[in-house]
Amino acid sequence: MRATYNRLLDAAAPFGEVRQEPKKTSIHLTLRSAFAGIATRRDALILTIKSAADIDSPRIIRRDQASSNRWHLEIRLDRPEQVDRELMAWLKHSADLSR
Repeated sequence: MRATYNRLLDAAAPFGEVRQEPKKTSIHLTLRSAFAGIATRRDALILTIKSAADIDSPRIIRRDQASSNRWHLEIRLDRPEQVDRELMAWLKHSADLSR
């Protein structure tokens, strides 16, 4: 899981000064506000991102509509290769919403 986490950090690095904020059950990645949450499981990471709209993808394992134009989407990551271009685009969009 450490390799997957490091790959997420590398993917977020171009967004600016990303801070890691440990919480009780997860780690938030923040710019001005949190744009990603990472919860650890025994065999995977659960990445939660913000979105202005729902994303229709089988990779999304859970979706919550927080308000009329804000979604919280969860993606299960069990290997570093899952941090691919598609996921990086979603992460960038989430970071842009947090500026």
